[in-house]
Amino acid sequence: MSEHQREGIVVTPHCRLTDAQVRLVDGASRELLEDPGLVCYSEEAGAVFKAGGAAVEAAGAHLRVTIPPALVDKALASAPSTVVLGARDPANRLVLDAHEPRVRFVSGAETNVWLETRVRNGKPDYVRRDGCIELLCQAAHLAEHLANLDAFIRCVNIRDPEITRENKDVNKFLASLNNTTKHVQAGLTDLDALDHVLELGRMIAGGEAAFRDNPVLSFITCVIKSPLQVVADTAAKLIRICRARVPVVISSSPMGGTTGPFDEFGMVAQINAEILAGVTLCQMVEPGTPVLYGSVPVRTRLDNLNDMYGAPEFTHYNIDCVQMARFYGLPCYSSAGVGDAARPGIQATAEKMLAHLTVPASGPQYVHYAFGLLERTNVFCPEQAILDDAHIGLVKHALKESTVAADRRADVLATIREVVQTDHKTYMYHLPLPTRDPVYVRYPLEDAAGGAVTAAHRRFREIMEQPRRSLPDAVRTDILAGVPGVLEKSITL
Repeated sequence: MSEHQREGIVVTPHCRLTDAQVRLVDGASRELLEDPGLVCYSEEAGAVFKAGGAAVEAAGAHLRVTIPPALVDKALASAPSTVVLGARDPANRLVLDAHEPRVRFVSGAETNVWLETRVRNGKPDYVRRDGCIELLCQAAHLAEHLANLDAFIRCVNIRDPEITRENKDVNKFLASLNNTTKHVQAGLTDLDALDHVLELGRMIAGGEAAFRDNPVLSFITCVIKSPLQVVADTAAKLIRICRARVPVVISSSPMGGTTGPFDEFGMVAQINAEILAGVTLCQMVEPGTPVLYGSVPVRTRLDNLNDMYGAPEFTHYNIDCVQMARFYGLPCYSSAGVGDAARPGIQATAEKMLAHLTVPASGPQYVHYAFGLLERTNVFCPEQAILDDAHIGLVKHALKESTVAADRRADVLATIREVVQTDHKTYMYHLPLPTRDPVYVRYPLEDAAGGAVTAAHRRFREIMEQPRRSLPDAVRTDILAGVPGVLEKSITL
């Protein structure tokens, strides 16, 4: 591992699919890209596909695009197997290698609601607040101090009165980057804002060359709307992002039972086809563009048609997609840690841990949604993020590789023999073991009166009192003067 990157946790990948099943999914996905192909609502994307060798024909109000397997293979050959996500602090870089199952945990979603915890008489109470720049700044500052959070995907939608479609992007990226030295990732609201966001990234990184080597920000695009539809405005954004050669996630999020098949085989075949289509478009625009295989499959709750994350099928879909990404040699952006519950507590913990103990074990390089989400992806709660950080610490400990090794045999035997010959017959004086691994002692969030949520609230208040790791004054001055649309509070809160 490079000296300058966050460590994460290396796992021995758990696989649901055999090699034969992986090839079966691959074959089915390729067939879907030929028949029925893509329903394409973007003339620009259609032109790119046609120039790249795909068959494109008019089909009423849209285009029909069919992609032969050879074009998919060509795209996969040009897509890099290693993607670097930079950071203000080089020690927080992420090197995502498709061939190394080194797992990182990341926040996610863009919730409209911030669930504020207020402790009264030792008991937590909750107030829902609209997202705003101040709360996004708090979320990024919190992320800076969560030991197991490896990068920051904006998790709060900014809805201040001064925010418009035109200035939203620069302000959400700036508010995030000014409050964390970790990598920052988000979607792009307005295509016309892309150049301003990229200029922001270059100024923070230290120039064009520095930004190329250390891209402190990156983008998420859901260019294929399920089932198999190319979205016009997102396609335009993806094309421009690829021309800039900035790291980008090709994200697809079908809902099993509505916009995707309910059964595992059908669901994975469809989402895999959609991601392959996005990767192919990306590489046709600019071969070599750093791209992540972004699997976000969920299942539908059939009584109200909401998306559902706390279900076993959610883990099945995601584990299978991790295997498909590894098969293609693409770094995987996967999903885990979402709760359907509306408040912190045992139900949210159980739902989140179901995914955290299974999806990361399959070896994705980048697990998003992992911090603070409740009520599916509609609510962000900072206390829940702190609970999640503690739980992910337990998960990482559980996923560690075994310490059984031939070179430790003599030390293990010597320790046991020595303890057996003592009067106390205990190993307490021999901790830590020769591996020098830290020994887990107790759950890190305990409060005898108010429980874990009260302890998490206390920790949140402590973090909010910590000094902000803001951008240098000179950089902030240059940004205010040189990047259109920046609001002063995005750089001062």
